[in-house]
Amino acid sequence: MAGRVDIDGHPTWVDDRGGAGEPLLLLHGGLSNSDALLNSIGSGLSEQFRVVAFDRRGHGYTADTDAGFHYDDMAIEAVRVLEDVVGAPAHLVGWSDGGIIALLVALRRPDLVDKLVVIGANYHHDGVMSVEMDPHSPAMQELGNAYLERSPDGAGHLEVVFSKSLAMSSSEPALTTADVAQIPRPVLVVVGDDDFVTLPHTVSLYEALPEGQLAVVPGASHALPLEQPDTVTGLILNFLAAAGPPQTLFPIRRARPARPWSPVPLPATEKARGTHR
Repeated sequence: MAGRVDIDGHPTWVDDRGGAGEPLLLLHGGLSNSDALLNSIGSGLSEQFRVVAFDRRGHGYTADTDAGFHYDDMAIEAVRVLEDVVGAPAHLVGWSDGGIIALLVALRRPDLVDKLVVIGANYHHDGVMSVEMDPHSPAMQELGNAYLERSPDGAGHLEVVFSKSLAMSSSEPALTTADVAQIPRPVLVVVGDDDFVTLPHTVSLYEALPEGQLAVVPGASHALPLEQPDTVTGLILNFLAAAGPPQTLFPIRRARPARPWSPVPLPATEKARGTHR
């Protein structure tokens, strides 16, 4: 089912792919739309989950308003979709701005969240490198064309959306690691090794999370879900399928595992060779 749903009095484009699995809400990136994730990682996820996505105000098929863009307002939109459309707690998978929104939802309404996957996301605006966006680059041209194909606001509004997005990202979000440490849900942090969210910032996000896991994907940029959808889908499925915290041989951050580690016994021939060091 895809169409516009009233979310806080505003017609909002929602795409509910159905399915009998647990609900999973996809949160698209800034200047993007829900199709970007539905067409890249959505198909692989919909085999096991009820995948729902929506276009935020001023994005995709959802018209803009006169108000500026703010991550808190976007988080409220996501909460309303969870309450009014999904109707139950869900896993959140957010890319870029969508990842920021997922973190905010988990802080404000943990009762609506199971696990989170945040891809190329920052918790503070100073964690992003200063990158000049060339309007004639292939990436920006693709974003612009996708906007023109979908937006009910018309071609002339693209510059407005771009300006509002730039103003927001230059001063928001402004969470601290102490804020991040209050997120009570398991979170998988995923980033490309050439993302414009800096690796030190990404690591600080991971280290602040009480139940965080980290995946740095080689040969990938901020467009990781589009560049390597199979890799991202595999990481998400493995993370969501796992029960309890990871069980590792040398736990440091996870020093209180849910069950003791049970090593696989070596064959007798390997024992005889004295393979231990």
